[in-house]
Amino acid sequence: MIDMIVVGGGPSGLSCAIEAKKADLSAVILEKGSIVDAIRRFPRNLIWFSTPELLEIGDVPFVTSSVRPTRVEALRYYQKVVQHYELDCRYFDAVEDIARNGATLRVTTTSRMVYEGRNVVVATGYYDSPNRLDVLGESLPNVMHYYDEPFKYFGCDVSIVGGRNSAVEAALDLYRHGARVTLIHRGETLSPGVKYWILPDIENRINAGGVQAMFRTTVREFTENAVVVNTPEGTRVIPNDFAFVLIGFHPDAEHLKRFGVEITPDTLAPCFDERTYETNVPGLYVAGSIVAGKNNNKVFVENGRLHGAVIVNSILSRVR
Repeated sequence: MIDMIVVGGGPSGLSCAIEAKKADLSAVILEKGSIVDAIRRFPRNLIWFSTPELLEIGDVPFVTSSVRPTRVEALRYYQKVVQHYELDCRYFDAVEDIARNGATLRVTTTSRMVYEGRNVVVATGYYDSPNRLDVLGESLPNVMHYYDEPFKYFGCDVSIVGGRNSAVEAALDLYRHGARVTLIHRGETLSPGVKYWILPDIENRINAGGVQAMFRTTVREFTENAVVVNTPEGTRVIPNDFAFVLIGFHPDAEHLKRFGVEITPDTLAPCFDERTYETNVPGLYVAGSIVAGKNNNKVFVENGRLHGAVIVNSILSRVR
């Protein structure tokens, strides 16, 4: 019998297991991929917006070579945290079901492993569910919803759909590595949330013609060698070898519904007690960015890492 089963091995899930261990509660982390798997799949050259101290968990110092850590530094840091606390992590085995079994919760994985726990914390984030345009050709192999690195696209026509940080950073990275870049955005201008040190860079590239920008423009269709767009002046066809649709992510509310969690229809956020993060299913908690539903710009690593202490205090209050 496990005191806390954590579903998801990201920073928020790790912090929950750490807080449980500090309180002498047993904890197991079930992760469908590798540890902090979403961070591992971030663009290879990513630099965090946050400074290291805002990403720390478990009172383990995060030492970096510069003011803002890189993706690689973050991966190494969280791996060291797992080693430091000797956390019990079970990798590459996704959770398929969580169901009440008398006074406990039974968790079943794709490998048919079954875990019995007094409490379960779902901390799965939203990185596995990219937003889609739902247009013709979006499922073609040259249309992608995640950006990795630029070298494959040297000398190619590359379209990027989006106007926030991920789209802007990908556009700059591709431009500097020899791609011919077109940025397509439905808004009048780039998002005001673009990082303040990146915004002048992309604006200068657009003004100089290095990056072609199309505002108030939406995608009508992708083909194998073009993008058909609707502009204020009418329909245009843009040459395109590869396209990246980088318009954000949304939570997978369906799997929470399968576990019995009530979902708020307009935000897709789980219903939970804001004082404890416990859902309508007794003993089933949520942590990290999944608590915000579609409003995932409100919960990041910086504040999601704090959920673990609140959840453990809730659990302890019931057994005192």
